[in-house]
Amino acid sequence: MAEKEKRISEGLPEPPEEIVVAEVKKKIDWKRIFFILLGLGFFFVIYYMPQWRDAVDPTGKHFPLSNEGKGAIALFLLAGIWWVFEVVPIGVTSIAIGVFQAIFAIRSAKDAFRDFMDPSVMFIFGSVVVGLAFTKTGLTKRLAYKMLQIVGERTSMIVLGALVVTAGLAHLMAHTAAAATVFPILLAINSLYGEGDRPTKFGKSLFIGMAYAAGAGSIITFLGAARGPAAAGMFKEFTGRDIGFFELTKYMFLVGWGMVFLIWIYLSIFLKPEKKIIPGLKDKVKTLMKELGPMTGSEKFVIICVIAVVIVMSLQSFVPALKKLDRSAIMLCSTLLFFLTRVLTIKELEDIPWNIILLFSGAMSIGFCLWKTGAAQWMAVNWLVMFQNAPWIVFVLSIATFVLIMTNFIMNVAAIAISLPVSLVIAQYLGVAPDVILYASLVTAGMPFVLLIGAAPNAIAYESKQFTPGEFFMHGIPMSIILIIVLAIFLVTIWPLLGMPILLK
Repeated sequence: MAEKEKRISEGLPEPPEEIVVAEVKKKIDWKRIFFILLGLGFFFVIYYMPQWRDAVDPTGKHFPLSNEGKGAIALFLLAGIWWVFEVVPIGVTSIAIGVFQAIFAIRSAKDAFRDFMDPSVMFIFGSVVVGLAFTKTGLTKRLAYKMLQIVGERTSMIVLGALVVTAGLAHLMAHTAAAATVFPILLAINSLYGEGDRPTKFGKSLFIGMAYAAGAGSIITFLGAARGPAAAGMFKEFTGRDIGFFELTKYMFLVGWGMVFLIWIYLSIFLKPEKKIIPGLKDKVKTLMKELGPMTGSEKFVIICVIAVVIVMSLQSFVPALKKLDRSAIMLCSTLLFFLTRVLTIKELEDIPWNIILLFSGAMSIGFCLWKTGAAQWMAVNWLVMFQNAPWIVFVLSIATFVLIMTNFIMNVAAIAISLPVSLVIAQYLGVAPDVILYASLVTAGMPFVLLIGAAPNAIAYESKQFTPGEFFMHGIPMSIILIIVLAIFLVTIWPLLGMPILLK
């Protein structure tokens, strides 16, 4: 009481009443825990299983599966479950891939983590930096507004325009670079939809469509991805015949563009944008274009750098002296130039989506792990011998399906390198021409629609935060089935009409 009177006499305020803060109990995410344990369960059960039987090809050659190979398959399943259900950030799952290889002696730590800086990963890094340069200089908005002036206000046509531009660019440059170029443009377009950063069906259509279209466009020329030249090299080694630059386009053009329009139809049905049109978009775009003003020196510099990189990579197919240059080194030249000229600064370096870079680092590591331990070859032989007595079309589709499954987990070049030699040997017994094996494999290797790690454009699209890995997976399953159906139609009708040999005489 005395203390209260003293406070009143001194003019001090009353102390606040005791505030009781209720403890908020954090809800346990049982679904996440279930999938963490499911992945670990698959790993430990397979890892500690007794030795599995050898795979045997039609010639009687045995392909044993080592303990390291069995461990690679176990890790392959763990990573797949954790990636699809995103129990931890996808980049952290990639770190787990390296850690598990080292701790369980599947591969040495040096080998496991060296793949995290593979040239392919650095190519993706360089492609992402190109996208940052486009955004920083304002080129992104300028290109987005130009595109919107052409396609108009209808959301379905905007999505189609995005798919066509992405697929077209993938004819001329690596599909990773095409996706990295288009991605910031689509971010600018999506911002005009009027829903902020909230995921929408329109946003999902734009970015999932971009990823799918990049793959579809990349199969049409040798410039779209490394898988084409690599497969052509293997084909020559086996048959002694070269695949010409325009020969590839002759057979793949209709498949690739047919898939682009089927992707658009699928997205229009199952991810139909909430709005049919974006009202007032044309007027808004005109105003925004005026605000941008004339093209700046920085924008012109970025365009010149990117065009130079694309030209050099394109000429590699024709100029022998340029073939020695690594594609990632060429791409990283633009990165160096952007920072040397201060087009980009430390801020942009800190803005790089390292989660996506780590995702591909882990994908390279598990891919090489399956390859180097012999696990992938063991799986390929076991898969393909199941169809050695099947009709030719079933056998060819089985090869394409195997490549499709594998390319969702490992490098598509590796998926072809594993399956093509085995399938070409079996094809001889069935009287199937090697050409059809090559082209069918290239079609599915270019379109991994199911997992984010299947191709760099998938991971780049994920950075939009418009969809989850689970949503990508769920839309990828029906799209993969559509792809196999389209391939079957081409095998029995269009490719024979174009002169492709199907059966050996």
